[in-house]
Amino acid sequence: MKDLGALARDSGTFLMVAMDQRESLRTMLLEHGHPAGDERLAAFKVAVARELSPHASALLVDSEYGWFDRIVDEALVSPGCALIMAVDALDQQPGKIVEDTSLDRSVDVGAAAARGVEALKLLVIWRDDHRRAERIVMSQAFAQLAHEHELLAVLEPVVRVTEEEREDAIVTAASELSVTGCDLYKCQVPLGGKGDPAEITRWSREIDAATACPWVVLSQGVDPDDFPSAVEAACKGGASGMLAGRAVWTATLGANDPTDLLRSVSVPRLGELEAIVDAHARPWWEKAA
Repeated sequence: MKDLGALARDSGTFLMVAMDQRESLRTMLLEHGHPAGDERLAAFKVAVARELSPHASALLVDSEYGWFDRIVDEALVSPGCALIMAVDALDQQPGKIVEDTSLDRSVDVGAAAARGVEALKLLVIWRDDHRRAERIVMSQAFAQLAHEHELLAVLEPVVRVTEEEREDAIVTAASELSVTGCDLYKCQVPLGGKGDPAEITRWSREIDAATACPWVVLSQGVDPDDFPSAVEAACKGGASGMLAGRAVWTATLGANDPTDLLRSVSVPRLGELEAIVDAHARPWWEKAA
């Protein structure tokens, strides 16, 4: 069985880029005035993989649009960057948020593993409702699927509650779902990355106490300008790094060809985040021990 070193930097911290957005990416491209057919989505994803994988410890991909086959066939992912495959089927209407997810059994996990994938990822939409037990069962089945193929399991719960309930719900979801067998827990940033960094760190310590495995933060819902300080505050509270997309590459969406902006904006942003996680994140083995 692999350990989390397969996804981490030598420091034991995580600097991972998410590029598994589907309808959300289509919406973002449309908002920037671009036609957003499947070919356009695939082209953007390929550019991100080519330009950012040399600077990331792992890249989160999806199996749609044929782009995964392309980046593997053309060796576009840096040898030092691990691949994580999303296996979540998304219930999402065009232009809307993800309402729910399920475990996508149509993904050929064996073939993905044979092509170099090191881990699987499942997004879970957590609500305080009658389906909480159902989500636990789904998360357990996801971890079992990954481990059957000797892959790591990265679980990504996102809470859907009122703003007043959000922080407590993030902690509750962590205590409920991190014990389902996942190897790495991908968590929302406390307070949406805004406000007093000390308060973000305090909530991060609550998350850390609730999680049964190492954890990282995602960037959805955080302003890109706030994300570096949010990562630092979360790492001071126990996070082992980040698995983020929008805070890294959103600024490149307006270009017809994002290559130059990926190099001039996104690569330096990853360098900034690299310094933060190396300075403040806890090595994964300290939490896993």
